[in-house]
Amino acid sequence: MNYCPHCAAPIIIETPDADNRPRAICTGCGRIHYQNPKIVVGCIPVCDDSILLCKRNIEPRRGFWTLPAGYLECNETTEAGACRETLEETGVVVTELQPYRLFDIVHIAQVYLMYLARLQTLEFHATEESLEVRLFAEKDIPWSAIAFPVIEKTLQHYFADRVRHDFRFRQDQIIETIRTGGGMRC
Repeated sequence: MNYCPHCAAPIIIETPDADNRPRAICTGCGRIHYQNPKIVVGCIPVCDDSILLCKRNIEPRRGFWTLPAGYLECNETTEAGACRETLEETGVVVTELQPYRLFDIVHIAQVYLMYLARLQTLEFHATEESLEVRLFAEKDIPWSAIAFPVIEKTLQHYFADRVRHDFRFRQDQIIETIRTGGGMRC
């Protein structure tokens, strides 16, 4: 943010009195503009022993595979957001949602909340956001073409938990990594 969205004056970054973090402060009206992490919600859509993945049709990482996920909207629950994102990216409705993983990705100011879910039907399809949508058995997951480290880690956790039949909710974090083959930092 370079300019105040309220008065258009330049923004400076300083720590306000009685605060402990640098903030964006307007040099004109004095407003403090708090910037907080974005919440991303998504699903691991399961059908028997397979997972539904979609190939991204949008940047970043267009052409790479991911689980359906996206930013939570205002006035939306996390569960409703995960269902909406799955529908928008795969054309399918999911049911039986269960909170599964929470990832803190501090270096890009994101929090991911991933749900386990069941496909209501097998009528999935590509959408404006997805070039392709497919069910994958574990042995067929395109590991070298997974879009983001958080998706790779979610899938790894899921397959390890499936062996143990233990799908408890857990929290984890993604530490900054640099991806090759597309230049995306996680």
